[in-house]
Order: sequence, then structure tokens, then C-alpha cells
Amino acid sequence: MKCIVCHRQAKGYGWFNTRRKRGDPQRYSDQWVFCSRRCQESFSKLMNKTEGQMIDPSEMEIAAMHACLAPLGEYVGDIGMQRPLADYSRDEVLMLIDVVVTAYQDCMVAEHERMAAKDRAFFEERLARQGLATGKGAPF
Repeated sequence: MKCIVCHRQAKGYGWFNTRRKRGDPQRYSDQWVFCSRRCQESFSKLMNKTEGQMIDPSEMEIAAMHACLAPLGEYVGDIGMQRPLADYSRDEVLMLIDVVVTAYQDCMVAEHERMAAKDRAFFEERLARQGLATGKGAPF
């Protein structure tokens, strides 16, 4: 069995859901095994924090979801707005998934690049104030 956190070989550490009553089959899971106390504790913190539910999306993720709407609308408009999803061919569904996932990832990458550029400008300005130039040997 593999550690659910890092996928190394599990070594006898486990976890059970204390919110479930004894005898409940969902209280224990053979998938919740770990290689170390560190992985077990990180998983336990996550489960206690989220109560095993999905974590709310961040503002950046919500913005990326909104960025998917225009490409999704264009694609659905091209293949026919009146057609129910059940009538889409396999290739049309796969293309729909590709359109949405690509738009989501593009937005996330662009936002991360924007944040990195902002951080880089901040650090370069800070180095310039300290009298260090960002030349060939500079860390940035």
C-alpha cells in the first residue's frame, strides 16, 4: 500500500474519521495509510480543518472559473445551443472539456505569472534601494 500523501510505501500509520460512529464502514478506510507520522499529521490537519469536504475555491480560482465562461459559450454556440449535453458526440464532449480546462489553466498561469512579475519588481526595487544591481551574478 502507498501513503495517501506522498505515495511512498506505507509503514503502518493510519487514520480514521472520529466524526463517524463505531461500526460505520466509512469510519475506517484502507486508503488512509501513511509512510510516516509527518504525512499522517498533515492529512489529519487537513481533514480536521475541512471536515473531509472540498475546500472553498480561492479568489484566483473563482476568477479562472469565470474566465472559462466566454470560451465555453463560444464552443457551445458553435455546435448548437439548443442541443442537450446528452446529444453531444464523444469528440464534442472531449473538446468541451479541453476548452474549459485550457481556459482555466491559461487564466491560472497568467495570474501566477502576473504575481511573480509583481514580486520580482518588488525585490528588484528593494535591491536597487540597497545599492545592489540585478546584473549577471544577481540572484533574480
